[in-house]
Amino acid sequence: MYTDVERCVRAVRSKDARFDGWFFTAVLTTRIYCRPSCPVVPPKPENMTFYPSAAACQQAGFRACKRCRPDTSPGSPEWDQRADLVARAMRLVGDGVVDREGVPGLARRLGYSTRQVERQLLAELGAGPLALARAQRAQTARLLVETTALPMAEIAFAAGFASVRTFNDTVREVFALSPSELRDRATRSARQRSDSPGASGVLSLRLPFRAPLNPDNLFGHLAATAVPGVEEWRDGAYRRTLRLPYGHGIVGLTPEPDHIGCRLTLSDLRDLPVAISRCRRMLDLDADPVAVDEQLRTDPVLAPLVDKAPGRRVPRTVDEAEFAVRAVLGQQVSTAAARTHAARLVTAHGEPVDDPEGGLTHLFPSPEALAAVDPETLAMPRTRRTTFTTLVRQLADGELHLGVDSDWAETRVRLLALPGFGPWTVDVIAMRALGDPDAFLPSDLGIRRAAKELGLPSTPAALTARAAAWRPWRAYAVQYLWATDSHPINFLPV
Repeated sequence: MYTDVERCVRAVRSKDARFDGWFFTAVLTTRIYCRPSCPVVPPKPENMTFYPSAAACQQAGFRACKRCRPDTSPGSPEWDQRADLVARAMRLVGDGVVDREGVPGLARRLGYSTRQVERQLLAELGAGPLALARAQRAQTARLLVETTALPMAEIAFAAGFASVRTFNDTVREVFALSPSELRDRATRSARQRSDSPGASGVLSLRLPFRAPLNPDNLFGHLAATAVPGVEEWRDGAYRRTLRLPYGHGIVGLTPEPDHIGCRLTLSDLRDLPVAISRCRRMLDLDADPVAVDEQLRTDPVLAPLVDKAPGRRVPRTVDEAEFAVRAVLGQQVSTAAARTHAARLVTAHGEPVDDPEGGLTHLFPSPEALAAVDPETLAMPRTRRTTFTTLVRQLADGELHLGVDSDWAETRVRLLALPGFGPWTVDVIAMRALGDPDAFLPSDLGIRRAAKELGLPSTPAALTARAAAWRPWRAYAVQYLWATDSHPINFLPV
């Protein structure tokens, strides 16, 4: 979008928050870059230039605006709508792969050469993988400076900087303030709000999103399907354990009118950007609900459902392998039975964690742990045991990879080749684990029941043909169709 200058200027002049994260406005006279909704008086059009990423702005020598804080914008919805090289690379950068494995590791995961990856990212984003990772490190550093009382040297290490000097230089360059000045500003602001940031071991953050956001099905689904010990709904928040690259964490997510409250406890602060990225992905916070709902409203059957409760998101996952296992456990059984099966596995094979603030007890078992389980101890039909053991063995051995970098089409083919994997299981994994916004479940009982009630075709083939007009947002149409039922997944817990 950033190449459409007239459209960008209109968005900036109207301070349209819908476009935050889609592009960034760099002001040539001040050398500052902003989000489109920045509250300051818009500059003259001839003094504006537009970039597709904060990293591109920083690389061009612009500093982040202190008023609108563009580095805290919602992410671009582009990267969750596509499964091409650039989109997969952006999801991996958000998951911290460049910091952990370098650009060669990023390229290896994508199956391309380093040069090809760098060229593609530069062409579309105006910045290469190192610049994108540097921008993410700067944002992580700012969060830690403003929300903790940690020494600056510890923050530099946790944010992924090689030295304190590089950390200091980057913060000054990006934010036009030293780390100490950033902390002083945050402390003054917290006093004005009567906040108490920096509680021991806990990070309190705000996760932005594009309005509208309907939390009912999003948090309702997560709470209704929560696996005891791994997930819970407590005091108005969805809480769960997280398996992370350097350790583990516990997150509490609370829906608020203009943001999602995020309370994080991490065993290793280096996992902060990854934990935030995975929570945003689970809650589908980078979606463009206006574009989705406008498309679905063109169908006269869906229009009343959208108008009644706009902004539905697709509840996803923080761990793709975990979700695939749970999808198999949920085949042809009730939600309660699926939770019971999963809870038994968690108690027997999950890694214990300490949760002083609630009732979480374990991480969900890893594929390696589940691959060592004796199939005869599994309380499920023999055919499903075969499905389960084949899946976890392939995940543990690396024969099957499920991650943010997965190619959606290729992964579907590989899943369908597994014993016991039919269209429903593959599509629910595509929708909620892989993040395909166009995944569709025409054979799902709830969808067929909703279709019949609304006068839509109820057979899978006919409904699929009818749903062609909903593309590329059929996964969101599924949420609106599910919402016609009185199942607990459609209601925010009380």
